[in-house]
This record gives sequence, structure tokens and C-alpha cells, in this order.
Amino acid sequence: MNRLVAVALVSVLALAGTHATAVRAEEILIGSGSKAGLYYPVSRAICRLVNRAGGDLKCSAFATAGSLFNLSNVRGGAIEFGLAQSDSQYHAVNKSGPFRFQDADYGELRAVFSLYSEAFTLVARRDSGIRKLADLPGRRVNIGNPGSGQRATMDVVMKAQSWSKSDFTLAEELPASQQSLALCHGRIEAMIYTVGHPNASIAKATELCDAVIVQVKDAVIDRLVARYPYYTYATVPGHHYPGNPEPVVTFGVKATLVTSSAVDADTVYALVKAIFDNLGQFRRMHPALGTLAVEKMVSEGLSAPLHAGARRYYREKGIARHE
Repeated sequence: MNRLVAVALVSVLALAGTHATAVRAEEILIGSGSKAGLYYPVSRAICRLVNRAGGDLKCSAFATAGSLFNLSNVRGGAIEFGLAQSDSQYHAVNKSGPFRFQDADYGELRAVFSLYSEAFTLVARRDSGIRKLADLPGRRVNIGNPGSGQRATMDVVMKAQSWSKSDFTLAEELPASQQSLALCHGRIEAMIYTVGHPNASIAKATELCDAVIVQVKDAVIDRLVARYPYYTYATVPGHHYPGNPEPVVTFGVKATLVTSSAVDADTVYALVKAIFDNLGQFRRMHPALGTLAVEKMVSEGLSAPLHAGARRYYREKGIARHE
């Protein structure tokens, strides 16, 4: 059976399962996210550098439901690596948030490095009149598909704002790949997307259906940022998207690469080496990667312990992790 098909089948069964055995994988899989988001092209960029490095290690990336799916499948051993939001990584390690009532133990989760900032982005049809976060109740909103990092973040925002699904005229649960089309067709008036910028899906919404990026900052958001170490203020730059010339303030998380302690140290070392030895090339592979800084990649947003293979590379290169 094709391994990607096997992964899909196993994931449907929710992978309660056993951990991978500690053997060197000649072929590694990276779980990404929707093809409409940045996880997919970024994970493919990682694999391109790994594959160009030569040696026995071969890398493939595939689209998934997002952060929670990837964390579950890394834990279960179906995939060696996955991209996840820093808040999802934190909750898995600390058995909080969406992991609070799970029996699964994420003690073997390991951090590899972090990437770009992911802004909690609220996009609304201009004709909706939605101009701030508080305007969402009573509207048709896509809150994100279950299992995605953006849905997990939206759940946190909703709880902090004392909102439930019933506060919206329609609370859609569409994946990222479908929400821009739903916005343009008028099925929804607003969508949320925790993502790095620029993003093709948001560009489509702003260009084709005159959507606007809405500020997400109020006293409730201020308390969230102050309380939780994995949140930080973020800015969606101006002029990234048609009709949106001004920068917009919001908050966000970090995109991170995770693995399991069951994955061989040489495998993780080889992946990290392929990226950091070619970091200039990696930065040029997508605009969201253009400002990556080594010091931040090994420190920010990493709640799980560093994998031994990653730590070995960082020590060899004199790269310090600031705890």
C-alpha cells in the first residue's frame, strides 16, 4: 500500500496508537496543512533541501488537516515530522487546551525549530460592515475546520470573548482551502485564518471579492497576549493585498516543526543540517521565510524539548538556545 494512503487511513482511525520504533527512516514524511495555506509550500521547501542534500534520506510532504492532525500523527508514528502552531505544541506538551481531556501522552514530542509568525487574520467582505472583532456576533463566519490550528485559536478567542457558535448567524467549519470561495459567494461574511503572510488564499479573497483585513485588538486580546507565552502581537503588512494599503494589528503564534523522540537522531540531524546549511536558499523559497533569524528559530515558540539530533547540530555550530 502506498505510504501516503496508509497515513490517510490510519488518521481516519484517530491514531490512539503506539509510537514509532527508533530506526533511521530512509524516507520521511512531513505533515503540513491545507494546500491553500503556507504549511504546504513550506514543508515542500524543507523536503526539497533535504532531497538536494543527497545521502540516503528522502523527504515527502503532504497536505493534512493542520496542526492537531500533525501532532497526533507524529505522536502515533505515522509521520516523522509535522508543522504545528506554537500554541498547539504548548497545549500538547502541557495537556491543556484541546489536549486537556485526551488520554494520549505527548511526552515524546520533540521540537526541531520554529519558522515564521502566524497572524490570527480576520478577513471580511467590505460590504459586510465588519470593521472590528466585536462585530462578528450575529454574522456568518467561518470559524475553521476541527483539527486545524486556526480552529483551535478561534476556540480560544471565542471562549475569551464569551462567545459560542450560537452567537453567530452561521458558524461554518470549512477548511482553509474552501473559505475564500465561500466568502466571495456570500455564504459567509467573514473568515479567520491563522497564517503567515503573504497568503494566496487571502490574496484571492481581497482581489476577487473586495475583502478587507480587520484589526483584532481589544482588551480581551491584550489579556490573552499577556497571559500566554506562545502568543505575541503581530502585524499584517500593508500593501500585501489589493485594497488593503495599511498595516493591520492583530496577534499570533509561531509556525514550528515537530517530531518525536522515537525518530532517529541522525535523521533529525540530517534534516536540520539541510535547512541551516542552506538557510539563505531556504529564505528565498517563499516570502514568509525571508526574515528567518537563526537565534529565533531555535528559541521562540518551542515548548517541547529539543530533539537530540537537532541539539547536536546546534551545539556543533555554536547556536545557542535561549531558554
